[in-house]
Amino acid sequence: MALDKPYTDVPGTIIFDTDMARQGYHLNQFCMSLMKAANRERFKANERAYLDEWPMTEEQKQAVLDRNYKRMLELGGNIYFVSKLGATSGHSFQHMAATMTGLSQDEYLQMMIKGGRSPEGNRYVGEEKKRG
Repeated sequence: MALDKPYTDVPGTIIFDTDMARQGYHLNQFCMSLMKAANRERFKANERAYLDEWPMTEEQKQAVLDRNYKRMLELGGNIYFVSKLGATSGHSFQHMAATMTGLSQDEYLQMMIKGGRSPEGNRYVGEEKKRG
């Protein structure tokens, strides 16, 4: 029996729950492996070969190669683990977040300085029904 997940209808939000943890287990383990300098060097020397040592889906591997951080999260990546790949790639957390929102780093920074994204258009569907 599937669990009711009322939190899945928040636009632009990916919830990391047990199902996502299961889906992204190997992706997250790969990312955590980058905490060791030797593994970072092996990965940088031949990214595809290093990725092929992990039983990830091809879609997960391609997201890593493309540095598509948002797609990694959609495929079960946990932001705290995926940030290890960002750091290995020389990307700040701000850079990663900006790419996930489709904004430039400066646009993202300005949005955050102003208090973050507007809740309008970003409420969960059930909330919109209650308001309307």
